[in-house]
Formats: sequence, C-alpha cells, structure tokens
Amino acid sequence: MRVWFALLTALTLASPSFAQSGPSRVRGTIEAASETSLTINARDGQRQIVALDRDLTVSTVKRVPLSGIAPGSFIGTATRRLPDGSLQAIEVLVFPEEMRGAGEGHRPWDLEPGSMMTNGTVTGAVESAGEHEVTVTYKEGSQTVRVPPGTPVVTLAPATRADLRPGAPVFLIAMPGPDGKLHTARVTVGSDGVAPPM
Repeated sequence: MRVWFALLTALTLASPSFAQSGPSRVRGTIEAASETSLTINARDGQRQIVALDRDLTVSTVKRVPLSGIAPGSFIGTATRRLPDGSLQAIEVLVFPEEMRGAGEGHRPWDLEPGSMMTNGTVTGAVESAGEHEVTVTYKEGSQTVRVPPGTPVVTLAPATRADLRPGAPVFLIAMPGPDGKLHTARVTVGSDGVAPPM
C-alpha cells in the first residue's frame, strides 16, 4: 500500500502554478544513477540532478489494452482540447483498485500546453470507427474523452531502485531542499519499452 500512497501524492499535485512555487514535475531519461541521486536529461532540455530520499519509493508502468478502460474502472487521463471543443486523451492511467479516488477531479496539467488532467470513474464507454469514447465522472461533474488508437494506456506496478538505470525514462516530483538541491521520495520508471506517459 505504501507505494500507492506515495504515487497518489506524486500524481495528484495540482496545477502548474503550484509546481512553480514548490514541487516540480520532472520528465526525462536517466543519464546516471547512484544510491543517493539521479542525473536526468529532462524533456525540456535541462540536465537535472535529483537527490533520492533514503526511503525512496519506486514504481513502474505496464501496458493495458483499450478494453481495460471499462465502465466502473477508475482512471486518470491527460487530455488536449480539439478544434471542435472535444477532449482527446494524450494518455490514460488505469488506477489499481486500491487507488480508487486518487486525485478525483478535473484540473490543469503540464504534459503539453493547455492540457488537462481528469481523474474519475468510467461511467460510459463506446467504440466508433476504431476510436474509444469514454465518460469520466467525478464529484463535480463529468467529461467525455475520445481515446484514439495508439494512445498510451498503462497501469502502475511496484519496482525497485535496481530499475533506475541509465537510459530508463522517468517521471518524478522534485522538491527543493534546505541544501538547495532538488529531492524526491518517489520515482516512476519505464520498463519493457513502456515509458511513464503522464
């Protein structure tokens, strides 16, 4: 359960403006790894050195078929707004059952400019012309999201420090520490050709 509660914190920190004043989301590839730090070639082109907490939690992502986005499942999906006003999934995370309710709601996200994150229960799912369309319901309302073929769909699984190897893609939340360095207590790492899409 500890790994899921740690990931809940990482995956539900709210808006980009909040991230700028405290936590920062780091996405990139490991350049070097030690017991105490990761050197990451970040997606934005920067080279980030992040100190690892002693009680570090590591998780990985596993592919899920589109059929895994079924009515009753609890998901988180980053979306973009299309010209016709509809929402299109950039990625979908099917939460393990023990994480049901994690970060429920609809909020800004920083996967790409203007993207949003919606966490909720799938209350409807249809397929048309090879594309899934799901209704994601949360406490304050619902959103209908189109999930085209090829959209990354994953779930979470436990991993270990040994999985933090050079060349591995990672997603993490880094906090500035009193020593002026970035620190993290949790890392999501890609494996078997699957990168953290969030």
